[in-house]
Amino acid sequence: MALFGGLFSKEKKESLDKGLEKTKESLFTKLGKAVVGKSKVDDEVLDELEEVLITSDVGVDTTIKIIQRIEERVARDKYLGVDELDKILKEEIAALLSENNTQDLAEFSIPTGAKPYVIMVVGVNGVGKTTTIGKLSAQFKKAGYNVVLGAADTFRAAAVDQLILWGERVGVPVISKGMNTDPSAVAFEAVEYGVKNNADVVIIDTAGRLHNKVNLMNELTKIKRVMQKFVETAPHDVMLVLDGSTGQNAMIQAKEFTKATEVTSLAITKLDGTAKGGVVIGISDAFKIPVRYIGVGEKVDDLQVFNKGEFVDSLFKK
Repeated sequence: MALFGGLFSKEKKESLDKGLEKTKESLFTKLGKAVVGKSKVDDEVLDELEEVLITSDVGVDTTIKIIQRIEERVARDKYLGVDELDKILKEEIAALLSENNTQDLAEFSIPTGAKPYVIMVVGVNGVGKTTTIGKLSAQFKKAGYNVVLGAADTFRAAAVDQLILWGERVGVPVISKGMNTDPSAVAFEAVEYGVKNNADVVIIDTAGRLHNKVNLMNELTKIKRVMQKFVETAPHDVMLVLDGSTGQNAMIQAKEFTKATEVTSLAITKLDGTAKGGVVIGISDAFKIPVRYIGVGEKVDDLQVFNKGEFVDSLFKK
């Protein structure tokens, strides 16, 4: 159960290629239009490229960084043909992702030294938060871990019921006290159960309300505090789930959540149904928070560990 290393399987890579198909097609169509009739990368091509990246949901600030890097290469190499543009773009995006604390993962695993390893999951309603937790628990169980789920999104009956169904489907225990109960009490019992039953991973679902950041902050702080009564270092990971299909709205959500609580990792879902996959690059760059998982389809195995090399390769695969 090594934390890093290994290679993507053929099946994973095919799933990733398929999941990013819409983004890739959109990107190459726009790139093709940007360089039509051109032989070299000049100011006009760079202006067009800037528009391509912004309309691909990479984000303005990240786009400016990428353009500046390409400008430096043009100045250094004196001449760059437009036939090299996608290769250069691929290299610069891979380099940018390397600077954002995102390490390449090849499998579902947890760091050694913390048992149980406690993950607190945050995100607004509708982003696929509970489904991501269900798929994640299935992947961890498949990897040989003992998993416990805590249904602490108690303000929404559907979230509690959905998590219980996932627990039954996957075969992992779910600690629930029903709707309209104290979320921190659920988190406390889930961590307590995890400690007493030798769990490897405890995943806590939390409420997805953002209309009042003060309340959200207080609630998440309280959940953290009560979990620490059983595991002093909990939570070991605060994972923010974002819906990739919402493009720049996902960026806004990330901004709001990072103000309300410390976020240590990202899961970006629903990339298969959209041409907005560029948002993964923008969010990773803007917040310097590692992307840990991406959702590229509806099947359990379509929740993948994020591997920046494989991601960029799929994005630019011809």
